[in-house]
This record gives sequence, C-alpha cells and structure tokens, in this order.
Amino acid sequence: MSDSTAPLDRPRTVLLRGGEVHSPADPFATAMVVDGDGIAWVGSEGAADSFADGVDEVIHLDGALVTPAFTDSHVHATATGLALTGLDLTGARSPAEVLDRVRAHAGARPADRILLGHGWDASAWPGQRPPSRAELDEAAGRRPLYLTRVDVHSALVTTALLDLVPGVTGLSGYAPDAPLTGDAHHAVRAVAHASVTPAQRTEAQRAALRHAAARGIGTLHECAGPEISSEDDLAGLLELAAAEPGPRVVGYWAEHITSPADARRVRELGALGAAGDLFADGSLGSHTAHLHEPYADADHRGTCHLDADAVAAHVAACTEAGIQAGFHAIGDAALTAVTDGVRAAAERVGTGRVRAARHRVEHAEMLTGAHIAAFAEFALTASVQPAFDAAWGGEDGMYARRLGRERARTLNPYAALLRAGVPLALGSDSPVTPLDPWGTLRAAAFHHTPEHRISVRAAFTAHTRGGWRAIGRDDAGVLAPGAPADYAVWRTGDLVVQVPDGRIAAWSTDPRSGTPGLPDLTPGRRLPVCLRTVVAGRTVYEHPNG
Repeated sequence: MSDSTAPLDRPRTVLLRGGEVHSPADPFATAMVVDGDGIAWVGSEGAADSFADGVDEVIHLDGALVTPAFTDSHVHATATGLALTGLDLTGARSPAEVLDRVRAHAGARPADRILLGHGWDASAWPGQRPPSRAELDEAAGRRPLYLTRVDVHSALVTTALLDLVPGVTGLSGYAPDAPLTGDAHHAVRAVAHASVTPAQRTEAQRAALRHAAARGIGTLHECAGPEISSEDDLAGLLELAAAEPGPRVVGYWAEHITSPADARRVRELGALGAAGDLFADGSLGSHTAHLHEPYADADHRGTCHLDADAVAAHVAACTEAGIQAGFHAIGDAALTAVTDGVRAAAERVGTGRVRAARHRVEHAEMLTGAHIAAFAEFALTASVQPAFDAAWGGEDGMYARRLGRERARTLNPYAALLRAGVPLALGSDSPVTPLDPWGTLRAAAFHHTPEHRISVRAAFTAHTRGGWRAIGRDDAGVLAPGAPADYAVWRTGDLVVQVPDGRIAAWSTDPRSGTPGLPDLTPGRRLPVCLRTVVAGRTVYEHPNG
C-alpha cells in the first residue's frame, strides 16, 4: 500500500492516491498531498501524477476512503482505559451475571487493593434490581469493590470499601443497600480512584488513546474535574499525549470559578476551559437529572447542583478571563438553570463577549424550544452523544421508563438544534458509551424519534469539524489545503448521500450532485474499518492487515 523513500531529518511529503478523498475543496477528489503536518493539495488522479516524483512516500489507497480524523468531544480517558483493561460489566444481563464476573475478576486480581469495574445497567434486568451489598460482599471475597453504573452517576460498592470512607453513611446519596449517588458516591469514588497507582493510570490512559486511534479518532476532549478525576490525572494524560504518538487531547477542568485567580488555576492545569462535567445535575438512569416535573417511576425531580445564580457567576468569570465555560446538564430544569444563568451573565458582561467565548453544554438532552432558542442566541455549543438515544431511547427504552413515553420522545432533538443554528459537537462520553464514531453517526441519522434525525453528512460534520469549532478552531476538521493533516483511511462499501427524511430518496450515488459521499450507515450494514489514522502528519495507527 505504501512506497517510501523517507529522509527522517525534515518534514515528510506524502501522496495518497487511488481512493476517495472526502473534501469540500473537491467533491470528486481521489488524491491528496500532505506536507509535514498540513494538507498541501487535494485533487484528481490525473493531476496526482505531477506530484509522484517529488514526494517522500506514495500511499496507494486501492479504493479506500480518506476522511478527516474524528473528534470525540466528550471522553474520560482513564476511566475508558480502566474499563478496557479491567472488569467490564457492559452487556451483563442480570445480577447473577454481574456476580459471576465479579468473582472471576477478584480471583484474577489478588493483589489489587480495590477492585474496579464499570458498565452495569439494571434498567433492563428482571425487576430492575441490582445485586445487593451482601451478594457483592460474598462475590468479591469481602474485598473493597467499586462498580460504576453505565452512566457513571451512581455506583455499587462493598462493605469493605465503605469501611475505608469515614462518615460516608452521613452523606447525601448514601443508602444502606442501594447504589450510591451524590456526595456519598463522590467520596467513595475518590477513595477508589486513589488506589490506582500512577503506573496503572498511565497504562489505562495509553490503552484509551490507542483504542481511539484504532477507530479513526484524531482528537479527544478530556472532561476532567475535581469530582470525577484529579489534577494529577489530567496532567498525566496531557503529558502522555504530548510525549507519544496518538490522538491530540484537549483538556477541560470542571471546577466552578468566580474570580481571575480561579481562572488562572484552570489555565495552569493545562485546561482550555472550566467546562466539561461541571454538574448542573446528574443522569436520567440514576434518577439524578434535574426535572421540572417528577420522574414517571420515582416520586421526586432529581438533583440540582447549580442554580442560575451559580451558572451566571461562572459564565461571567470565564468570559472576562477569556476561557470557555461549560456545564453538564441533562434534565429540563437543569437546562433552564443553565440558560437563565447564561442570560444573566450576558446582561452583566455583554452578549457579544458571551457568544465569542463559545461556551458549551454537555449532553443537553431534555431540551425545550426555549432552551434551543437560548443556545442559538448565546452561541452555546451543544456537545451531545447520539449513542445515548441508541442505547436508551425508543418506546420501551430506559428514557420512556424514567419519563413516560411523551416526555421521552422530546429528548436529544438534533434536527431542531441544527435548524436553529446551534453548533453541534458529537462525542461518546466514553466509557458511558463506546468510542465508535461511525456508530455515533448512525445513531444520529437513525434516531428513535424520526423528527430528531439529521443527515449523515450533518452528523459527520458535527463529529469532525464541529469538535474543532467547539475549541475555537475554524480551520480544521476538513481535508483542504492549509488544514492540519489529521485524517483516517477506511475500508468501506459504496459511498452514498443519506438524508433523514423518508419522503424523499434515502440516498443517491449521482456524482452530478457535487456532494461527497459517505458510507451507507443503514442499520444492519457493516461499519467502515479503520486502516490508518494520522495526526499532524504522523501515523498513529495502522491496521495489522491493512
């Protein structure tokens, strides 16, 4: 696939030819030249001949598709790596299966001070009952055990772990024999994560970065913070990403700030902003998302962590300091607090300055028309996860059980966001849902609620260019001269132009449309396979059978 005559002491030039290059510069492009860390030219096969003798390497694509590398706009790298290398409870279908996996993991890790696992979800189990604490105590051999629910907003623990957290029984969110939430969960999580050695943490982060590169992801937005990771965790990840070939990592630190000194501390951590998972509320699965009306299956409205005044103070301080603000907000009441707070901040520091700062909201699921209008007015980026709908949407999904079918149908209204001009950036919230860009696009294009579907092309833009725009870069995430050489090569089937409206042709291969095609993501079809991922002109992944 590659012919190379490569001097290593100067920037390399590479010609890719004989494939399909997805580029707004030329919808019929079959070739591309990379010079060092940037894209120099995109064009046709015939014109590529004039470059062939003057480059260091020629890559023969053999019909493969070249796209911009994806940006995953919401990731927790260490937790992702620990799930990849540790006890993964994703897909467990019953409490008994969880207990069996815990027993096997405990037997295989006799030296671990605290056993860690992730991914259980009781919402579809018989009776929706997780394992009891006594059952977990037995399965873990009376050892400390910490198991996060799939949404990471609650956890199952053993008695031995509770014994390591003084005063935990007096904290909000503690229950004698139920998953921990709120402050109790945060306290237990801190102790559990403190048991991970620096070497284990680095290996977990390395595993997550390698996994991302193998899926054509060139950039990750790490959503760190004092309640979900640590300063050392973020610093270690940024250092690792800078030192080793792999995806770029953009860091966010989710700490509420009110002063220039607070903002300086965020910058000193290497973070782009005080954003990411700064919790305005929790999650629907754990009954902690903050709602205006009670849950359908619980007699409360969830948990409010930040009111509009706290949001306003944070947004104003970030805007004046020239850094991004952002919030985790899922329930409609949380989103009202965020949008009301942003409006109050704009009245204080000026709407133009707030818009220019490109503040962001993570998840933004239970949006009303008023919320969407406010997102558009203040240029708030909606950093969203379409795989949430794929996992929990639909008439009989977890959302419908938590909210009732009528409210559940309003969730994740991507088409309405785009119609209003709201910037979209797509991600996974890994390890909540997997690092899986093409699966993410499929979930957006085939949303359970038809009126919320968007075209594959729009979703692709939000998962490539949208992620760069969310960090203030408008010149990247595309294959065009002058853009960063971040790209991926894919083995795929026919390229088509898919649209979400069933009243018109679902796809077209007519080249006269002048629209670059993308893989057919119809459910049931195979997703593309990544053959190579390149970041800043450096190959960070090659398929072993590429």
